[in-house]
Amino acid sequence: VQVVESGGGSVQAGGSLRLSCVASGFTDWRYCMGWFRQAPGKEREGVATFNWDGRTTSADSVKGRFTASKDNSKNTLYLFMNNLKPEDTAVYYCAAAETRWGCGLGANDYNHWGQGTQVTVSS
Repeated sequence: VQVVESGGGSVQAGGSLRLSCVASGFTDWRYCMGWFRQAPGKEREGVATFNWDGRTTSADSVKGRFTASKDNSKNTLYLFMNNLKPEDTAVYYCAAAETRWGCGLGANDYNHWGQGTQVTVSS
């Protein structure tokens, strides 16, 4: 499985960005995809997940501001980020896993990772 993110960049507080993640090479239709982020000196944090059965989960820190959406025809997971804050600055990673059990916000649920894309929010 290959995972490739794109769409990071720099924006002022209150602005918006869209991240994209394309995953390919799945051998099982039961898989999950998720977004994580890691700020300097902090642990990797789960942001949003998308399971094969339609279940989604979002972190409390981004609810109401970030929305994860999947285009099945393109096998692409998006993360729409609105009202960005300086504390959202981090490297954002997309991850995937083939599993019939589904995935949550824990990084250990995933075994395929993208290279990450930087998001910088200035005040």
